Amino acid sequence: MTARPANAHQARLLRLLRDGGPNSRAQLGDQVDLSRSKLAVEVDRLLETGLVVADGLAASRGGRRSHNIRLAPGLRFLGVDIGATSIDVAVTNAELEVLGHLNHPMDVRDGPVAVFEQVLTMAAKLRASGLAEGFDGAGIGVPGPVRFPEGVPVAPPIMPGWDGFPVREALSQELGCPVMVDNDVNLMAMGEQHAGVARSVGDFLCVKIGTGIGCGIVVGGEVYRGTTGSAGDIGHIQVVPEGRACACGNRGCLEAHFSGAALARDAEDAARAGRSEELARRLEATGRLTAVDVAAGAAAGDATSLALIREGGNRVGQVIAGLVSFFNPGLVVIGGGVTGLGHNLLAAVRTQVYRTSLPLATGNLPIVLGELGPAAGVTGAARLISDHLFSPA
Repeated sequence: MTARPANAHQARLLRLLRDGGPNSRAQLGDQVDLSRSKLAVEVDRLLETGLVVADGLAASRGGRRSHNIRLAPGLRFLGVDIGATSIDVAVTNAELEVLGHLNHPMDVRDGPVAVFEQVLTMAAKLRASGLAEGFDGAGIGVPGPVRFPEGVPVAPPIMPGWDGFPVREALSQELGCPVMVDNDVNLMAMGEQHAGVARSVGDFLCVKIGTGIGCGIVVGGEVYRGTTGSAGDIGHIQVVPEGRACACGNRGCLEAHFSGAALARDAEDAARAGRSEELARRLEATGRLTAVDVAAGAAAGDATSLALIREGGNRVGQVIAGLVSFFNPGLVVIGGGVTGLGHNLLAAVRTQVYRTSLPLATGNLPIVLGELGPAAGVTGAARLISDHLFSPA
């Protein structure tokens, strides 16, 4: 893909077609502030670029029938969601429908060279499957702070060896297409906004609880990244003064007391201390515990597992309550690997937020689990690069 929209009107039309699918000229005209003649000029120019194609006649609205317009069916975006312990790679069409999706276990601590070798291998498999001849652009999510304009991770606590690595530049050279890079939780928020539970919400928070914890902040339909790209790094808000040591170098951070890694550690401590027969049995069988084991223990009625989830949910809820009082969102979405803990976690978070935030902020505030699961990050990654490519050059 070499063409880009020439102006803001064309960019608006491309995004409408991405988000709403094929549309008639008349229906597009209802959604943009353009005269009929100006709309016709801009659509014809987009047709000339090959970014959009004619798609048959639209249903009659009385009088002469309008033609449908759609984004070029051959456009392909690559979405990459690099987590702390796994990689998701997907290919989408121009409307961001996931056509193929691969997952592979991978420790982000292996470093950028090893991780990107795996990403490129997975991208090659998707190409070889016939889903894409090539990629028109790629969006990449990483589990740490990113200096957004340059696409460079900055001192990410759980990503040793990644500080300052030129992710955007390196992958653009390897893939042969434009690349955009962002924090993984921002991409989760964008995915849920595009095709998940936040589709109709302009202002919302998306909290990802996995190996670490982060928060995507969406204001007026746009991700808010802050001055340097570190907005939403809530995992390093202190919740226990002089508490546990955190990977960031401070003590008492939320992430140190409740995240996938913290929950696994607490579960193993409980099992070894004899506080849970259920967790002890699982630890003996596998040699290690994860959030999945705690969820299974809670489902079996294990009191210690339920207590660990409630305590963690209370800590997360304590932080979210402060965010709600400050930001007054219309929705809070909870996602990430630890959401396998399900409604036990959600109930604890809700209780803490509704009890401690002001009624005006919480009276009509839904706090829900994300809808898209592992597809949220790769969908958001595809949306990130499409936002870039569907903007004037």
